[in-house]
Amino acid sequence: MSTLPKPWEEEDVDVLEATEEQEEHDLVVFNDDVNTFDWVIDTLMEVCGHTPEQAEQCTILIHYKGKCAVKKGAFEELAPMRNAICERGISAEVL
Repeated sequence: MSTLPKPWEEEDVDVLEATEEQEEHDLVVFNDDVNTFDWVIDTLMEVCGHTPEQAEQCTILIHYKGKCAVKKGAFEELAPMRNAICERGISAEVL
């Protein structure tokens, strides 16, 4: 007896429902002359969940380029992170 479905038999199929696409935003951190590398690195690890390597690389980019997009995501996800970064005296925006 064959286990293959016959053309006239119905088969259960999972269908992905269309989901509302959320617009992606960037959490951008800006350079300043006040905060130390270590402070920014610690902040990115604690607030954004970066690894030490990611945080260090972002901090170097912030220093030399003037800014760096440290996280991508929905506005609702990034806004609390932006607030936490700003509470630590570091300039950041969700763009």
